[in-house]
Amino acid sequence: MEVIESLEEIPVQNPQAEDFSYSDLSWTKFGTTEHHDEVALIPYARVEEFIIGECSNPECPTRFHIERGRKRSRGSLREYKPDEYLEYRLYWCSFGPENYGEGGGVLPSRKYRLNTRNRAARPQSMRGCTCHFVVKRLYARPSLALLVYNERRHVNKAGFVCHGPLDRDAIGPGAKKIPYICNEIQQQTMSMIYLGIPEENVLEKHIEGIQRYCGSDATVDTLASQYVHKLGMIIKRSTHELDLDDQASIKIWAERNKKSIFSYQESSETDQFMLGIQTEWQLQQFVRFGHCSLVAADSTFGIKRLKYPLCTLLVFDSRHHALPVAWIISRSNLKSDVEKWMKILLQRAQSVEPGFRINGFIIDDAAMEIDPIRHASTLHKKCDTIEVQRELFKCLGEVVYSIWDGVDTSKVLERLTLDFSDQTAFMHYFTSTWLPKIGMWLSSIKNLPLASQEACGAIEAYHVKLKVKLFDDTHLNALQRVDWLVHKLTTELHSSYWLDRYADESDSFQNVKEEYIASTSWHRASEIPDSAVTLDSNNTVVAKVLSQRDANVARVVWNPGSEFAFCDCAWSLQGNLCKHIIKVNTMCENREGYGDSMSLRSFKEKLTSIKMKPMDDSIALDLSMALTLQMFDQIKQLVKLSGTDDISNIVNDLPVKWGCRKGRTTVGIPASIAAFTKKRSQRRKR
Repeated sequence: MEVIESLEEIPVQNPQAEDFSYSDLSWTKFGTTEHHDEVALIPYARVEEFIIGECSNPECPTRFHIERGRKRSRGSLREYKPDEYLEYRLYWCSFGPENYGEGGGVLPSRKYRLNTRNRAARPQSMRGCTCHFVVKRLYARPSLALLVYNERRHVNKAGFVCHGPLDRDAIGPGAKKIPYICNEIQQQTMSMIYLGIPEENVLEKHIEGIQRYCGSDATVDTLASQYVHKLGMIIKRSTHELDLDDQASIKIWAERNKKSIFSYQESSETDQFMLGIQTEWQLQQFVRFGHCSLVAADSTFGIKRLKYPLCTLLVFDSRHHALPVAWIISRSNLKSDVEKWMKILLQRAQSVEPGFRINGFIIDDAAMEIDPIRHASTLHKKCDTIEVQRELFKCLGEVVYSIWDGVDTSKVLERLTLDFSDQTAFMHYFTSTWLPKIGMWLSSIKNLPLASQEACGAIEAYHVKLKVKLFDDTHLNALQRVDWLVHKLTTELHSSYWLDRYADESDSFQNVKEEYIASTSWHRASEIPDSAVTLDSNNTVVAKVLSQRDANVARVVWNPGSEFAFCDCAWSLQGNLCKHIIKVNTMCENREGYGDSMSLRSFKEKLTSIKMKPMDDSIALDLSMALTLQMFDQIKQLVKLSGTDDISNIVNDLPVKWGCRKGRTTVGIPASIAAFTKKRSQRRKR
């Protein structure tokens, strides 16, 4: 924003709304390059309406009091600047500037009791909020007021939100007598109730959370018990049917939950229905785990059973588990519709983190026809015996690998159709549905990077959890209602993932944490010891994995070292990626006689294409080499980070980075020297 030095260049703004706030005005930087403030000019008669609008902030509702004020009489100044004041008032949030909370203190200059006529309800409710602004009635133009915002955020000196719904750790007034329920405790209690945990256990955890702030007290326990019971009754009596008509019901829900909606489009003759849901917690996780990382789309859920298909955007958390950060309910796959909600999501993330960007996008969508060949592998259900299914998987793998091995794909397909001609059900489905587009599929696989088995396993774990939550026998009659789907997503599923993350980060709810950690096939595979796997160097077609529960049981994995491996366990027979295949494929890496995975082959292909494109002895060759080495260093750092148990070893090896020149004088000077310098400067001024 350009800095303006003349007050005459700032336009006067007069919003049409009855009450208006900071967001309704355009702010200008006024002053010099070194010292400037955000200012706006409004009619002096509308100052009270601006203050009312600022008090009505939904994120931090408050009141503002006059912390300091001065007045001048007209004609008292012979010479004056354009920004000189006739009246000066400093408005401060009534939750500050003092801090009566835990660890807070009263300002040293405040030796007397303030007039609390226009302050907050109690002086004890002050939490050290630093939000304040100045209103100047201009001396040269008394009909105008200059608004100067010094601190817009409702935060304390440490930079944390200190009151309002976004406050997680503040202590309420009279906290020793009245239990303060912060957002974290409330979300924890609601999640446990939604997941069907008994009320006694919910109350126990609720009281433990409150006692962190209030201590142990009989009154606290009584009020907490009443709160949990009432909240449980409200949740049990709540229903997804806000109206008998599904479209009217979802419209009512959208009006009530505007903060959780980033895109909403009603169905009409020209537009299809579309609803995008992202809660505040999901937005935080999107920014936290999606920034400079991977985002995946699971968009094939409910195509046949739900009224509208469900698309889920996933990020990978600190344990590389898939975490839903947005839900899109729509039947439209048009580029214009998808681009619309993706831009809105990006803008939401950048409003929290201005430099937000993602490094990669994983797509799993049969309608997009990017990766359907792996979806075709589930057709083993149409075959008769395990032996036929095993050979079918192997032939499908040969079809895919032919794009890297230099083998003629048409000959591989011809051999596939001849070998399985007796499997009429499978061949009819394959030739009618998949074969006409096999060329486009293989071209997409060759030209686009492929996701690893760990990413596929994490997405599959989310898919399985979604099926368990939604496709319960008790809900079969509600599958064609959108309001039921929205209710299940925003209550049970959202609460389940919130509690999983909370249990992992706070090291509480040990049973929930253990179940969450072991929810992916990749993690379950890491629990299998290497000694339980038998690989025969003379026979690379088969491998065996001993069961950890029963030593007499051994699972047989055919075609090891390939994404098209086949296991005889029940989970694999259902078309899922089991832990036995992942464990065997992990051990087959870098072993003689076993090929590379599809994702590694795709990566090598991209590196080879980068190397072959530039001309010899050209600048383009130097640039390609520099980019390749830079990418190689980043991969090494990621591998080292994921494989270490002590982060301090990596931090000590990082190169030293100097701060900017402006901050280097204070950051680099020891505290004693800085204090001595400050005293000398004060002595010189005196």
